Amino acid sequence: MSSIKIKKEVADKIEAICKSFNNDASELINVLHQTQDYLGYLPTEAQEVIAKHLNISPAKVFGVVSFYSFFSMVPKGKCPVAICLGTACYVRGAEKIVDAFSQRLNINVGETDKDGIFSLNTLRCVGACGLAPVALVNGQVYGRLVPDDVKRIIEENKAKFGI
Repeated sequence: MSSIKIKKEVADKIEAICKSFNNDASELINVLHQTQDYLGYLPTEAQEVIAKHLNISPAKVFGVVSFYSFFSMVPKGKCPVAICLGTACYVRGAEKIVDAFSQRLNINVGETDKDGIFSLNTLRCVGACGLAPVALVNGQVYGRLVPDDVKRIIEENKAKFGI
């Protein structure tokens, strides 16, 4: 009996993604990206389906998923928040921005709020060092942040989702 507990239509879609890359194990990262785009994250069950179709071990798939910070094994909110902790951002107070988002959203880094709207993460470098500290909120760059900016940013993004 299979340990995979995933809906057939989801497994079929993941299989189609794998086939679109000719079930080539060297395309693992591309398969993972497309699967995450489809599901929003990469649960263990999806990783097992990928491993099966690419003929590699689930451990190898998990190793790649857990190594790259872009991949997530937990569902993300509809409005992802990522604070840059690269050197420029860090020395200009990024930790205070992380704390402000965490307090305002009542979640810790790596979590999603109870409504499934906001998720909070950190990343290493956005490449906008001149704007440090920087946050990416729903794909938009916010720069030269101070903790007092966080309330406005959250409210702006709530409005985008009709909240």
